[in-house]
Amino acid sequence: VQLVESGGGSVQPGGSLRLSCAASGFTFSSYAMSWYRQAPGKERELVADISNAGGSRNYAYSVKGRFTISRDNAKNTVYLQMNSLKPEDTAVYYCNANSMVNDYWGQGTQVTVSS
Repeated sequence: VQLVESGGGSVQPGGSLRLSCAASGFTFSSYAMSWYRQAPGKERELVADISNAGGSRNYAYSVKGRFTISRDNAKNTVYLQMNSLKPEDTAVYYCNANSMVNDYWGQGTQVTVSS
């Protein structure tokens, strides 16, 4: 099982980034997918999640209206489009795959928002 995040980096406030998470080794379309983040000295928090077929999406209040989660089951990939980035969005972003039985995590990708 692998979850490989990409697309992180450094951006100025107000900028955009698109994170990707490529999955392999399990039946991607059977899993709900989530993005979490962890800032230095803080607990890991849920940013957004999407149901296995993509019909249901939920967002943390702090990112609602700025971030969009999506998935492509044909490509076994989940995305997080992040717009209007703020310094408080700085964190390591993790991809998570969850079924009622299994829970998988990626290694994380750093997002830094700074002027």
